[in-house]
Amino acid sequence: MEAAARRRQHPGAAGGAGAQPGASFLQARHSSGKADEAAGTAPFHLDLWFYFTLQNWVLDFGRPIAMLVFPLEWFPLNKPSVGDYFHMAYNIITPFLLLKLIERSPRTLPRSVIYVSIITFVMGASIHLVGDSVNHRLLFSGYQHHLSVRENPIIKNLNPETLIDSFELLYYYDEYLGHCMWYVPFFLILFIYFSGCFTPTKAESSMPGAALLLAMPSGLYYWYLVTEGQIFILFIFTFFAMLALVLHQKRKRLFLDSNGLFLFYSFALTLLLVALWVAWLWNDPVLRKKYPGVIYVPEPWAFYTLHVSSHP
Repeated sequence: MEAAARRRQHPGAAGGAGAQPGASFLQARHSSGKADEAAGTAPFHLDLWFYFTLQNWVLDFGRPIAMLVFPLEWFPLNKPSVGDYFHMAYNIITPFLLLKLIERSPRTLPRSVIYVSIITFVMGASIHLVGDSVNHRLLFSGYQHHLSVRENPIIKNLNPETLIDSFELLYYYDEYLGHCMWYVPFFLILFIYFSGCFTPTKAESSMPGAALLLAMPSGLYYWYLVTEGQIFILFIFTFFAMLALVLHQKRKRLFLDSNGLFLFYSFALTLLLVALWVAWLWNDPVLRKKYPGVIYVPEPWAFYTLHVSSHP
């Protein structure tokens, strides 16, 4: 009877063995959350950022240049160009480097969102590969990027006229659907990674000299990406989301680590370069006609076909 009384007074004692795993699980989750918040700051990923910037310049920016430089006899118009092979390599290497960045994050990031974004990124970049390949091949036939599809001399006189609709569909896949499925997950992944680049130690919120040097070509590349890809709205939304996150985390006494600072300064430089680019071409009547509306951000290749290639 005394034992029964003790069990009534301490009901957890009888089920102590069964209750302990649940308590241990809750303690483990609680301690895991604390450990994640206080995780050590990741060092600057010089190797990944260098490879990322290098392949962006070579495989993305250098892609259309390579198509113009290499002899046409080597890559006939009815076969993939050297730029297409650059694009194929980009579609493989870029998601790989993005995944490696996510792996090195000191925080636990939403894996499902990352995987879906990577899959969408590859699909969008592949759609763009096909459309962009045909559009750049049309340059050899006299296609002018500073004009719309229907205003191009080699397109507007096609018969039957439904062929023009087909070229507009191709342009839509290249410039709209392909860019959307390519760049939205790309910037989403960078923002998710950026959200884990905070440290409670202000002394660790600094950039090494190599990061400062690398931020300049990185920011310049993103200028090309934003202007040529016509994604200024997406970029500015991402940048201000990053800025809002920095201010929010600062109230919690959390500061950007070296990787976060590198990404933030690269984007800040990009914004400055885009502003200078728009100011320089603000009064260009031909480009103004192609890019009507409030947001006026001309493409570099449109500028090239209008002011460079047309004036030998």
